[in-house]
Amino acid sequence: MSTLTVNGRDIALDKDGYLVDLSDWSEEVARALAARESLELGADHWEVLALLREFYREFELSPATRPLIKYVALKLGVEKGNSLHLNRLFNGTPAKLAAKLAGLPKPTNCI
Repeated sequence: MSTLTVNGRDIALDKDGYLVDLSDWSEEVARALAARESLELGADHWEVLALLREFYREFELSPATRPLIKYVALKLGVEKGNSLHLNRLFNGTPAKLAAKLAGLPKPTNCI
């Protein structure tokens, strides 16, 4: 287990870099997690992260890639809910990386 220090506070991460305690999530934590992935979050990222958190509240799970694409398409339209757009935003691993940055558990069917 490792930690991420945000605003002088140590946040516990599991072996894959996901939050151990989902209540530790904040926008500052998301930015710090993104920095570890060499990613700077822009408006398109935040839009998807907010949707992921909404999905998790509704279904109590982190979506794999296909359900993520369908959910984004449903909520934001097909120009944003497609694999090309999401892969570009999240370095080719949208379900895993977006879940991590949104402070959610690793999707169960992602290796």
